[in-house]
Amino acid sequence: MQRPADNSPDVSEIHSRPNLHVVRTTAEPHDKQFLLRGTSSYRRASLALFLSGFATFSLLYCVQPLMPIFAVDFGVSPAASSLSLSLSTGFLAFAIFCAAAVSESFGRRSLMFASLLGAALCTIACALVPSWHALLVIRALEGLLLGGVPAVAMAYLSEEIDPRGLGASMGLYIAGNAFGGMAGRVVTGTLAEFFSWRIALGTLGMLGLAAAIGFFLLLPASRNFKPRKGFDARFHVKAWVSHISNPALPLLFAVGFLAMGTFVTVYNYIGFRLVQAPYNLNQTELGLIFTVYLFGIAASWIAGLLGDRIGHFIVLPAGIAVAAAGVAMTLSPSLPLIVLGIVLLTSGFFVAHSVASALVGRLARGTKGHASSLYLLSYYVGSSVAGSAGGYFWGADGWNAVVLFTLALLALGMIAALVAARLASR
Repeated sequence: MQRPADNSPDVSEIHSRPNLHVVRTTAEPHDKQFLLRGTSSYRRASLALFLSGFATFSLLYCVQPLMPIFAVDFGVSPAASSLSLSLSTGFLAFAIFCAAAVSESFGRRSLMFASLLGAALCTIACALVPSWHALLVIRALEGLLLGGVPAVAMAYLSEEIDPRGLGASMGLYIAGNAFGGMAGRVVTGTLAEFFSWRIALGTLGMLGLAAAIGFFLLLPASRNFKPRKGFDARFHVKAWVSHISNPALPLLFAVGFLAMGTFVTVYNYIGFRLVQAPYNLNQTELGLIFTVYLFGIAASWIAGLLGDRIGHFIVLPAGIAVAAAGVAMTLSPSLPLIVLGIVLLTSGFFVAHSVASALVGRLARGTKGHASSLYLLSYYVGSSVAGSAGGYFWGADGWNAVVLFTLALLALGMIAALVAARLASR
């Protein structure tokens, strides 16, 4: 029996063992043992998942500041250069959909470690390939491998963390995602300026290997998840259908699609704008702009706390509104205002993503992994589809067209968030 999302569990017993601090609840016939905030096991889980987020998103987005270089070195268009990211996110979206089902039999921790290890090796391989098409093939494989991390990580948090603090822990995990996304972009941008894009990707791959090993050593074993024997296709289909039948969840999936589509589109093509006159930024300067991810890290954590305290459906539309204001501000010809607009977009996006992720975990009935996989499928399809489509808007009418496209996406996201709030309250 699933506990209603708004009810805090009745604590009857707290157990403490070496590296294990859990709360046992009486709200369910089969007691669940949750990791409590402030304990050593909670800190280990948080750090491990922070490392998984760092590795996943640094490896995934490390090519973004390199797109202008790819366009020159390989003689491809801006829209074609975006395939180095869009193919990864597209295959990642497909893999996420399957990863939740696989993890029901294979286990959470083992699947995430294998995915991180394989993706790091792929990034190292990208640094060595001679041709554009070979690089795209490896990036597609890397996306396929990385699909084993995000949905399973969200499911682990939803299953193992005390529900009263799920928003904060989800925010911390997404802060790790933000830090990884920033580090991947800044490190590759800087190393590409002083050395080469190949050295930049090789370095990121080695950092990914170290993060994967740290993750495996730190993450506590699952306490509330029991692997299923064999593969029951009907079970998985029934689980996915049940989540889609929940009236609020598909709208949250749409929020993920639209918010991520906006975010990736702006980050994909802002570099093409800023390397041109009158800005003429070099790769190091362009990479440093991505340090605004620090605001995303803070926003994810704060959004999680605010969502737990004042309501996730209050914080969600606020995040979308802040992101829209940031996108509109990038129309300014002033570089400081453009950077401020990127700050607002980044903060608003991570607020929306953090809160929507927590809401999916709270509202889902049944297997959390299947609900997470549907959300992240939408999320990464948005990245892949909108990220590439934005290139055609850039080619048609420059930055003005990109802004109009992304503001339309956010307007639809706002409508989806408000309707989801009404449906969830019924």
